[in-house]
Amino acid sequence: MFSIGEFAGLGRVSVRMLRHYDAIGLLRPARVDPDNGYRYYAAAQLALLNRILALKDLGLTLQQVQAVIVEEVDVGELRGMLRLRRAQLAAQVEADTARLARVDARLRSIEEEGRMPTQDVVLKPIPAVRVAELSATAAGYDHPTSITENLSPLYPRLMELLEASGTAVVGPPLAYYQPAPREPGDETITVHAAFPIVGEPPVDCGFAVVELPAVEAAATMLHHGSMSEAFRTEQTIAGWIDDNGYRPVGPGFAREVYLECPADDVDKWVTELQVPVSR
Repeated sequence: MFSIGEFAGLGRVSVRMLRHYDAIGLLRPARVDPDNGYRYYAAAQLALLNRILALKDLGLTLQQVQAVIVEEVDVGELRGMLRLRRAQLAAQVEADTARLARVDARLRSIEEEGRMPTQDVVLKPIPAVRVAELSATAAGYDHPTSITENLSPLYPRLMELLEASGTAVVGPPLAYYQPAPREPGDETITVHAAFPIVGEPPVDCGFAVVELPAVEAAATMLHHGSMSEAFRTEQTIAGWIDDNGYRPVGPGFAREVYLECPADDVDKWVTELQVPVSR
């Protein structure tokens, strides 16, 4: 038998927590001294304590934990619940990390306001290009993670289809976005993942073949690093467009051309942002 202090140390919980569990009937001591009221616990009760803590980490209230304990959920089911919760927490950490990166990028952009050089912006024509593409629907520009989550998986799938159909790729991958509202006020967008191609793919190739029209003039600039910070380069392009008396040509025509995309280091990515413009 262990005293409440010893059991708390072994279970890595507070004495106060054990007293609370006792008070609500969740984890009773194995024995209570009738003379002094001291609580004593058995080593076997550590397994029950571990289950309680695991269920709490799943986000259950103590009342819900008690119900699960009473129902005697087996080890396999509990393991499955914990694995699901682990996956949810991992996804949340990933989302929070991405959000933190965007906040840092916004802060750097604010610090650079008025000092963003525009001399690297190049005005040039963009030739027409024939592409193979896959598309998906994203929640909109207010949901950058939705764009990434829907766009990124399209490229490996498209590469598989291109290889299976024997279609030759003749240039770097690119992306473009188009409004796809289903009703007034809906800011849903269609994201397109594409590769320039030559040849005539078979009819049942599994991807669309699209002719992207030539652009007479586009304000372009190389963006270095993660696309989560592309807005900084876009702001520089916007400043150049405004300073030089141009206007962007409607939504859905801007393109991102991924010139260098090492899979193991997004900081080494090089992307050309292309914004069609007119006087």
